[in-house]
Amino acid sequence: MGLSKKISLFEGEKGSIIRITDLNIDGLMRRRLLDLGFVPGAYVEVLRKSPLGDPVAFRVSNTSIALRKEESHKILGELV
Repeated sequence: MGLSKKISLFEGEKGSIIRITDLNIDGLMRRRLLDLGFVPGAYVEVLRKSPLGDPVAFRVSNTSIALRKEESHKILGELV
Protein backbone atom coordinates (compact mmCIF):
# COMPACT_ATOMS: atom_id res chain seq x y z
CA MET A 1 0.00 0.00 0.00
CA GLY A 2 1.28 3.47 -0.84
CA LEU A 3 1.77 5.98 1.90
CA SER A 4 -0.22 9.16 1.49
CA LYS A 5 0.53 12.33 3.38
CA LYS A 6 -2.28 13.97 5.32
CA ILE A 7 -2.74 17.65 4.59
CA SER A 8 -5.23 20.21 5.81
CA LEU A 9 -7.79 21.61 3.38
CA PHE A 10 -6.03 24.97 3.69
CA GLU A 11 -2.81 23.47 2.29
CA GLY A 12 -4.53 22.27 -0.89
CA GLU A 13 -3.78 24.12 -4.12
CA LYS A 14 -6.48 25.46 -6.43
CA GLY A 15 -7.98 22.50 -8.31
CA SER A 16 -6.83 19.91 -5.77
CA ILE A 17 -9.22 17.19 -4.68
CA ILE A 18 -8.89 16.01 -1.09
CA ARG A 19 -10.65 13.07 0.56
CA ILE A 20 -11.50 14.00 4.16
CA THR A 21 -10.11 11.71 6.85
CA ASP A 22 -10.38 13.76 10.07
CA LEU A 23 -12.33 16.72 11.46
CA ASN A 24 -10.53 18.22 14.44
CA ILE A 25 -13.33 20.65 15.30
CA ASP A 26 -15.78 20.47 18.18
CA GLY A 27 -19.12 21.96 19.10
CA LEU A 28 -21.57 23.82 16.92
CA MET A 29 -19.07 24.41 14.11
CA ARG A 30 -18.42 20.65 13.83
CA ARG A 31 -22.16 19.98 13.58
CA ARG A 32 -22.55 22.68 10.93
CA LEU A 33 -19.67 21.33 8.84
CA LEU A 34 -21.01 17.77 9.06
CA ASP A 35 -24.44 19.01 7.92
CA LEU A 36 -22.80 20.76 4.95
CA GLY A 37 -21.11 17.53 3.82
CA PHE A 38 -17.65 17.78 5.38
CA VAL A 39 -17.75 14.17 6.57
CA PRO A 40 -14.95 11.58 6.58
CA GLY A 41 -14.73 10.01 3.14
CA ALA A 42 -16.18 13.04 1.31
CA TYR A 43 -14.27 14.52 -1.61
CA VAL A 44 -13.57 18.25 -1.45
CA GLU A 45 -12.30 20.38 -4.34
CA VAL A 46 -10.33 23.54 -3.65
CA LEU A 47 -12.03 26.17 -5.84
CA ARG A 48 -10.13 29.36 -5.07
CA LYS A 49 -8.17 31.22 -2.43
CA SER A 50 -8.56 34.89 -1.73
CA PRO A 51 -5.51 37.08 -2.45
CA LEU A 52 -4.42 37.00 1.19
CA GLY A 53 -5.25 33.30 1.54
CA ASP A 54 -8.23 33.68 3.86
CA PRO A 55 -11.01 32.57 3.26
CA VAL A 56 -10.77 29.62 0.85
CA ALA A 57 -13.65 28.40 -1.31
CA PHE A 58 -14.33 24.66 -1.49
CA ARG A 59 -16.83 22.45 -3.31
CA VAL A 60 -18.31 19.56 -1.35
CA SER A 61 -21.53 17.70 -2.21
CA ASN A 62 -22.14 20.02 -5.23
CA THR A 63 -22.14 23.05 -2.93
CA SER A 64 -19.57 25.87 -2.82
CA ILE A 65 -18.56 26.92 0.68
CA ALA A 66 -15.94 29.38 1.93
CA LEU A 67 -14.11 28.53 5.14
CA ARG A 68 -11.79 30.63 7.23
CA LYS A 69 -8.17 29.62 7.65
CA GLU A 70 -8.66 28.51 11.26
CA GLU A 71 -11.42 26.07 10.24
CA SER A 72 -9.82 24.72 7.06
CA HIS A 73 -6.58 23.99 8.97
CA LYS A 74 -8.49 21.60 11.24
CA ILE A 75 -9.94 19.45 8.47
CA LEU A 76 -7.43 16.85 7.32
CA GLY A 77 -7.43 14.61 4.28
CA GLU A 78 -5.46 12.86 1.57
CA LEU A 79 -4.79 14.25 -1.91
CA VAL A 80 -6.57 12.31 -4.63
